[in-house]
Amino acid sequence: MNVYITKAATFLPNKAVGNDDMEKFLGMIDGKPSKARKLILRSNGIQQRYYALDENGNATHTNAEMAANAVRRLLDSQFSIDDIDVLACGTASPEQILPSHGVMVHGELGGDRNIEVVSLAGSCCAGVDALKYACMSVQMDSNLNAVATASEKTSAWMRASYFQKETEQLRQLKQQPMIAFQKEFLRWMLSDGAAALLIQGKPSDSGLSLRVDWIEVTSYANTMETCMYAGAEKSDDGKLHGWASYPTDQWLNQSLFSLKQDTRLLSDYIVKLGVEYLLQLSKKRQFTPDDVDWFLPHLSSIFFKDKILEESARQGFFVPAEKWFYNLPCIGNVGSASAFFMLEELMRSGKLKKGQKVLLMVPESARFSYCYCMLTVC
Repeated sequence: MNVYITKAATFLPNKAVGNDDMEKFLGMIDGKPSKARKLILRSNGIQQRYYALDENGNATHTNAEMAANAVRRLLDSQFSIDDIDVLACGTASPEQILPSHGVMVHGELGGDRNIEVVSLAGSCCAGVDALKYACMSVQMDSNLNAVATASEKTSAWMRASYFQKETEQLRQLKQQPMIAFQKEFLRWMLSDGAAALLIQGKPSDSGLSLRVDWIEVTSYANTMETCMYAGAEKSDDGKLHGWASYPTDQWLNQSLFSLKQDTRLLSDYIVKLGVEYLLQLSKKRQFTPDDVDWFLPHLSSIFFKDKILEESARQGFFVPAEKWFYNLPCIGNVGSASAFFMLEELMRSGKLKKGQKVLLMVPESARFSYCYCMLTVC
């Protein structure tokens, strides 16, 4: 049975923050401007992003509030909050361990009905994981209405105050109070925001819909070590040691809960494995680059665009740049929500035509997972 994305909505907190104003919101580590910021920004191509913070670093929205705001923008006279049967919520940045992120979103939404809620955790794939759950729910019962959300509030992890104890500890040890590049790298990459998709068993009566032809997800964790992580430290042998195995004073002294990226692993494998998996899917699902009208790649950095073009040409599945659609420069990297943001903008762009095929790609560097999704405009 067919399922359709019939509506998409997004929520971005506050006003866009330009490259020169980032440290007004995030603060300066050890009171000094970052030496790495301009270098990283020059490579990633991001011109502005959004933070759920004011200029004093105070929170303006929670993750759950942003997700609920995105869901509310799906609502109209034909579809109310009480028409939602299933709510699937993905995020990489929940604001509590328990309760789950999904039920926190449900709590923000309110309504008069108790509904099925599921939370998908992880990193960038969490949004498409939520979409897949929503699609499977409607496939099992075509009378259901399902909503998938993806949302991030990573700014909370990037504020300078988050690293204060570590810089103080380094100074006490008479070492240079400079945060390691693997911790600073993601401070200049990430953005806050939320998006929501409405999944139904028939196309919309007004406007275009996207039929979900298939969603494929895979993990390379059986062969790859961890690349991006938080709430843990990585030893020289590649093993990850979680926060619960450290004494509590080390949680702050080592900025244990900061987001960290092994940029060497990222550069060596993220593109190669993603194209390798795409080639496998093209054979399994019987499609070629000529069948793809729009390619929506989740990019953490514009740096990877040429890398993907080069590697896909090398492996024999080349989708030319004129078929690409992305919005990284103007909204930043919103993690698990980035794919939904691209879909929402493309759906309202006026560029889609019935019968076109849209291929969505989401790589996740955490331990190298990938999502691909094929959609048909109808």
